[in-house]
Amino acid sequence: MRRGSLVRAAVMVVIALSAWVVGTGLVAPDALAQQGAVITEIRVVGTKRIEPSTVNSYVQIQPGDIYDAARIDASLKSLFNTGLFADVTLRREGSILVIQVVENPIINRIAFEGNQRLTDEVLDAEVSLRARVVYTRTKVQSDVKRLLDIYRRSGRFGATVDPKVIQLAENRVDLVFEIDEGPSTGIRAINFIGNKQFSDGTLRDSIQTDESAFWRFLTSDDTYDPDRLSFDRELLRRFYLSEGYADFRVVSAIAEMTEDREDFVITFTIEEGPKYSFGKVGVTSRLRDVETSELESLIVGVEGEQYNADEVEETVQALTANLGSRGFAFVDVRPRVNRNRESRILDISYEISEGPRVFVERIDITGNVRTLDEVIRREFTTAEGDAFNTARLRATRQRLNNLGFFSRVDITNDPGEADDRTVINVAIEEKSTGELSIGAGMSSTAGPIGDISLRERNLLGRGQDLRLGLSLGAEQQSLDLSFTKPYFLDRNLAAGVDAFLRTTDLSDESSFEQDEKGFALRMGYQLEPTLGHTLRYALKQQRVDDVEATASQAVKAQAGSHVTSSISNEFLLDRLNRRFNPSDGYFGSYNVEIAGLGGSEKFIRNVLSSGVYLPLFKTSVIASLTGEVGHVTTFDDDRVRLANRFYLGGSSLRGFKRAGAGPRDLSTDDAIGGHQYYAGSAELTFPLGLPEEIDIHGSVFSDFGSAWGIDDPFTSLVDDASARASLGAGLSWASPFGPLRIDWAIAVLKEDYDKTQVFSFNFGTRF
Repeated sequence: MRRGSLVRAAVMVVIALSAWVVGTGLVAPDALAQQGAVITEIRVVGTKRIEPSTVNSYVQIQPGDIYDAARIDASLKSLFNTGLFADVTLRREGSILVIQVVENPIINRIAFEGNQRLTDEVLDAEVSLRARVVYTRTKVQSDVKRLLDIYRRSGRFGATVDPKVIQLAENRVDLVFEIDEGPSTGIRAINFIGNKQFSDGTLRDSIQTDESAFWRFLTSDDTYDPDRLSFDRELLRRFYLSEGYADFRVVSAIAEMTEDREDFVITFTIEEGPKYSFGKVGVTSRLRDVETSELESLIVGVEGEQYNADEVEETVQALTANLGSRGFAFVDVRPRVNRNRESRILDISYEISEGPRVFVERIDITGNVRTLDEVIRREFTTAEGDAFNTARLRATRQRLNNLGFFSRVDITNDPGEADDRTVINVAIEEKSTGELSIGAGMSSTAGPIGDISLRERNLLGRGQDLRLGLSLGAEQQSLDLSFTKPYFLDRNLAAGVDAFLRTTDLSDESSFEQDEKGFALRMGYQLEPTLGHTLRYALKQQRVDDVEATASQAVKAQAGSHVTSSISNEFLLDRLNRRFNPSDGYFGSYNVEIAGLGGSEKFIRNVLSSGVYLPLFKTSVIASLTGEVGHVTTFDDDRVRLANRFYLGGSSLRGFKRAGAGPRDLSTDDAIGGHQYYAGSAELTFPLGLPEEIDIHGSVFSDFGSAWGIDDPFTSLVDDASARASLGAGLSWASPFGPLRIDWAIAVLKEDYDKTQVFSFNFGTRF
C-alpha cells in the first residue's frame, strides 16, 4: 500500500509539471501532437501571383487526413522542388495546417554588361533563364557556370561573371550578369617529348590546336580548350597508328600557364615504340555457309606492308558490309592481333561470329543548335529498325567528325523498352564553320600572289558549302563563286555549281592575254572509300586578247573569242597516307573532257596522272615517283585552241621556264603548246640533321618530259618530240609564315630553242 501510494504520487507530480510546462509555453503544443490528430483545414498564406490551389496540389496531405510528420516533410520538399518559392514553412494551429510561402520573383529582363568579345545574342543563347520566368538562385548559379564555360572555350580562363539582382515593384527583378572577360588565354608553345621519328612541326600539323599567332585572329584553335586537348590526344594516336606505330601511347598532355598568366604551354609526352609491319593476315568465321576464302579479297593491308590501323578498320567495315548484304545482319567482326615485338610484325586474324540480336529502337540527337537533324542522320550507316552493330557506329562517328562541323561527337547506347532494343544517343558540340582566309605568296614563275576568300561550310545548318574567292597576282587575276550541296536528291551525291571570271597574262610566254568567264555544274560520288568519280559540265567563253604586234602568226590566227561547251569525267584513286607532304601510298587520276555539245569548239582532251611515295630503310627518307600524260585532238578540221594545248616547264619541269619546253615560233620566241605531252619526276626527300623544330628538308630530283604535236601551217614553227630532262636539288621549310620551297635545277637534255631557268622558288601562307 505504501509503495502504491508513492507511485500514484509520482504520476500526479509528472502530470502537474507537464501541464505547467505547456501552460508556460516552454514546449509548443504541436510538439506533443499525436499522429492520430485529423487536419480539418489547409490555409495558404503569402501567395500573390500563385493560386492557393496550385500550392495545395503539391501537398501530400489534405483536409480529413490524419496528421503525419513524414507526409508533411515530403510536402515541404515537394514545394521547394517546384522552384516557385524562396521560402516555405508548414505549421499546425490546432486542426488547421498553415502553409506560409514566400514566392520567388519574376524576371523582368536579363542584361549583360562588360562583354565585348562575345555578343549579347551569343550569351543569351547560352543561359537558361528568360524574361517572365521565375527567378531562382540555383538557375542563376547554373547560368554563371554556363557563361564561364563558353568564355573558357573561347580561350578566356580569367573571365569572371557576377550576377546582380535589381528589385522592382510587384515582386519583379532585373537580372544583370556583370562580366569581366579578362585577357585571351592563348597557346604560347606546343612541345613534344619523346618523338624521334617525326618532327615537332609534323606532329603539330596532325593536331587541331595551333600556337597563337597574329594572323589567327579569326579562329579559336590557338586558344586553350581542355576538350580540344583531349581530342588532340586522339588525333596523335590516330596519326601514329596510321604510320605503323602500334605501341604508341600518349603518356601525358599537360597545359601549364605561363608566369605572366597570359598563355598556356602545352606539352605532350609520348612513347612512339617500334614501327610494325603486317604479318600473316587471315579470316576465321563461326558463321555457317560462309567460306573464308571468299572474304580474304576484302582484306586491306597485306603481309609485308607497313601496319596501318586505318586499313584494319577499313577491313572490318568491308567484312561487315559484305556479310550484311548476304543476309547476316548480326555479325561481330573482331581483329585479333598477335604482336611479335622482336620481329616487329603483327599477325591479324579477323574473327567473325554472330553478335547479339539487338535492333536500333531510335536515334536521339542532342547539342545541334544550328545543324539540322537530317544533316547528322544521313551520315549514319545504320537506321532505326536496323540491326545494332558497333562497327557501323564507329564508322558513323568518324563520318561525323570528318564533316568538320563539330568539335566533339559522342555516341553511346542505352537499353530500349524491350530486351532486344537499344537507343543510340548522339551528343555533339558545334563549332564555327565560317572562314575568312587571306593568302599571300611569291613565285619565280607567277610573281607576287594574293588572295582572299569567304567560306561557309555549313550554310543555314544544312551542310551546304558556299565559297567566294578573289585572287590577285602579277600573272593572273580571278573571281570564283562555288556552291556544293551534299546528298543531292537524298543520295550520296555531291552536286555543285561554279562561276568564274579569270584573266591570265601570257605576254612573256606567248605574247597575248587570255580572258575566261563561265560556269560549271558538277556531281561527284564515291565508288569506294578511296575511289571517287566526278561528272562536270562547263560552259565558258575564252578570249585571246591584247595580242602584241610582234606575236607569232599562230597566235594572231586565234585572236578573238570562242565558246566551249564540254562534259568531263574524272576518276580519282587516293591511297596516300596524308594529303599534304605524303610519305607513303599512291594515287592515280584520269580525266577526259569532250567538247562539242554546243559552242564553237569540238575536241577531246585526256589527262592521266599517278604517283607513288615510299619510305626507305625505315627512316625519314622518302622516295617518290610521279608522272602524267596528256593528249588533245579535234573532231573537225579546226585547230586546237591555245588554251586547250599542253605547256611544259616551270613547276611541271624544273630547270625550264614556264612553257619553256615544247613547240615554239623561232621568229618570235612565242610558245604555242603541243597536242601531246608527258612529264615525270623522281625525287628523294631527306632530313638535313638540323633540329627537328626547324623542320627543314633537302631533296634531290630529276624531272623529265616532252610536249609536241601541232596543227599550225606556219613554217617558222618548230616541233620536236625529243625528251627533256633536268637534275637538281632543293630545300623545303615549313616556316611559321607558310611553306617555302627553293630549287636549283640544270637542264641536261634540251633543245637549242628551249628556255631554261636554274633557280626557282615558291613561298606562300594563308591565315
